[in-house]
Amino acid sequence: MNESTSTPDWKDRHCVPCEGGIDRVSAESAQRYLTDLPDWSLENDGLQIARQLNTGDFRTAVRHLNAIADLAESEQHHPDLHLTGYRHLRVVLTTHAIGGLSENDFVMAARIDQILS
Repeated sequence: MNESTSTPDWKDRHCVPCEGGIDRVSAESAQRYLTDLPDWSLENDGLQIARQLNTGDFRTAVRHLNAIADLAESEQHHPDLHLTGYRHLRVVLTTHAIGGLSENDFVMAARIDQILS
């Protein structure tokens, strides 16, 4: 899971178990990777990426939340999910084991984008 020099096709990949011991993705690489993920933004000094959604209604928000939860379980990479104001969903990705971003976060972002489209 070493940092790539080019932007891979994230949606075609799967998360790799991470219990630490790998380097974080640099902020420079994260910015480059995000060119393929325009709905996501780099936050917290480059330690996480996030996406905001206004789903329109509560049921849609919960449906999206559950779909993301199912994906997270299958990939064993779990985002922080925040549902506020009954329709505003915020998804935050970071790799907790390394205290920052890994390639898994970009894989999850792309796969989340797939299920939300």
